[in-house]
Amino acid sequence: MGEAYAYPPAGIAVRDHSRTLFAQTMGYVAVTTGLFAMGAYLGRNLPVGVAFLAYLASFAALIAMQFTVRRSRQTTVALLLGFGLLMGVAVAPTLVYYASTDPQALWQAGGATALFVAAFGAAGYATRRDLSALARICFWALVALLVFGIVLIFVNIPYGSLIYSVLGLVIFAGFIMFDFQRLRRSKDIDAAPLLAASIFLDILNVFLFFLRIFRGGSR
Repeated sequence: MGEAYAYPPAGIAVRDHSRTLFAQTMGYVAVTTGLFAMGAYLGRNLPVGVAFLAYLASFAALIAMQFTVRRSRQTTVALLLGFGLLMGVAVAPTLVYYASTDPQALWQAGGATALFVAAFGAAGYATRRDLSALARICFWALVALLVFGIVLIFVNIPYGSLIYSVLGLVIFAGFIMFDFQRLRRSKDIDAAPLLAASIFLDILNVFLFFLRIFRGGSR
């Protein structure tokens, strides 16, 4: 009887583990988002060239996280926070542009992003169906979207920007569902910083796509 009380049922242990991973990951997402906002504020008056260098440095930090996640959690978290700050500096010129030309679009995009992520995140977290195949489809769809974006630079396609943004939202809806399902299924607490980086990138891309849509709708 004593052993029965010493060890909780396996189902309870798994649920507690999932809650811990969810709490840690979303905590990292919140802090990274805060540092992103700080980076955007600090970089609001910096030259575009500095923003581009910050963009490269942010992805260097993201790649470095893949190598440090199994070696040092502290280093991985530090890289995640640096990634958020640098990404804020990188996106600052875009945010300044929208703030000066159509500030309402920023608020609209922010609200739409919150609802979008909450809806598809909840769907992905709750679904029992394995979404790994969906993630692979979304990856190749994203590659195709990038090619389409390059084409739009050189070819004037009617409503091309709107099509690009809507397709982007569809793709990242899939990524959000997959990443939130990983939050429920993963048993590795050390993966929390990487999951946070992935979810943060999902949120940022959705926000930028909504910015394009609302900016286009205000013209």
